[in-house]
Amino acid sequence: MKISAQEEYGIRCLLHIGHMTATGGSSISSISKAEHISPSNTAKLVRILRINGFVESSRGKDGGYTLAREPEDIKLSEVFEVLGGKLFGVGFCDRYAGTGEVCSHFDHCTIRSFWCAIQSVLDHVLDQTTLKHLMDPTGLGWWKTCLAANPLLSQTTDK
Repeated sequence: MKISAQEEYGIRCLLHIGHMTATGGSSISSISKAEHISPSNTAKLVRILRINGFVESSRGKDGGYTLAREPEDIKLSEVFEVLGGKLFGVGFCDRYAGTGEVCSHFDHCTIRSFWCAIQSVLDHVLDQTTLKHLMDPTGLGWWKTCLAANPLLSQTTDK
């Protein structure tokens, strides 16, 4: 499983803007430099975030990008949905049918159930995690939320 560059860099841009919102926002240039992402890619990602209501822009000398909502109101599930979509979603089996029109295992697929389970756990964690959790410099806010959201994780840390 891989997180796409668009998802990784998009989250990094949003996190940077979140940290800078209190001081008046961030320009494409400053985000690009801080995150080591090309200015054109940064602009593309920030545009996606703006169009989908995560950030807003203001013009002028003190302009820049700021969060459009409070960090605790921005769920990572929403951000991942606009940056890349789900790992396993509708049409997944159609894209990986091999040379046939329909996957040869369509009627008795154990792999599909596996991907559905993985997607369900991922959805649950992403839906419980907000930008505010990622903005916590200790990282503990996010981890506590993960433990509360997923009892399987708390079992592994108790040992």
